[in-house]
Amino acid sequence: MTIRYEANPPKILPDIDTDESIQKFVKKIKIISKKCDAIHITENVLGFQRVSPIEIGKIIRKEIPDMPITVSLRVRDKTEQEITEFVDNCISIGFSGILILMGDPSQTGKVDSGQIPSLTVKRLRAQGADSKIDLYLSISNKPNFSKIGKKVEAKPKGFMTQVIQDISQVQDLSENLKEFSIIPILLYPSPKNEKSAKFLGLDLKLYGQEFEELLKRTYETTGDVLLTSPSDFYGLDAFLEKSNI
Repeated sequence: MTIRYEANPPKILPDIDTDESIQKFVKKIKIISKKCDAIHITENVLGFQRVSPIEIGKIIRKEIPDMPITVSLRVRDKTEQEITEFVDNCISIGFSGILILMGDPSQTGKVDSGQIPSLTVKRLRAQGADSKIDLYLSISNKPNFSKIGKKVEAKPKGFMTQVIQDISQVQDLSENLKEFSIIPILLYPSPKNEKSAKFLGLDLKLYGQEFEELLKRTYETTGDVLLTSPSDFYGLDAFLEKSNI
């Protein structure tokens, strides 16, 4: 049974000290690691250049050796060789899993490479990578199950979802993908996360009223939940401190 925390590495900005940003970021991870079971590190969310999850992951592995770490790998702007090197690094560092996804368009104008997540998983499995690290694909919170054949055929360890809106979505995914691990993503319903909620089409007030029950029922259904709170770290930390999950 696992409660994961989604961590977005610091953006790389010309007027910000990156080393200082990394130190602050790792400090937060050390704080929240006491209330969760694993960390998931994203890569270049929304296409903005951020510190590499590989670099961040190395530091966390050193600071919190027993904390399982999964990372996102965006294939949109990577070659096959770059993907292979990324995966090899993840394995050598000791990460537990990789979420392979297309990723948002680059904000720096980097050209798409044409790589496809499901084909990437198939290629990595053929190379034996899945015997050394878990491979995951992303999936909609309400997929058309008749149209996800390529993802299913790729045979990942499981799927990480888009942000879940209600328990029926979790139940549908769990029921239709029984042979896979399902890791639903839930957004912590803080007023500070209102921008993210609007982007996702969530009614934050209603979502907030039902959140704790949704989290409990999701956890009971899948045994694995990924919590995201992009603009309110301390709010989620306080919630987990008092939560009975």
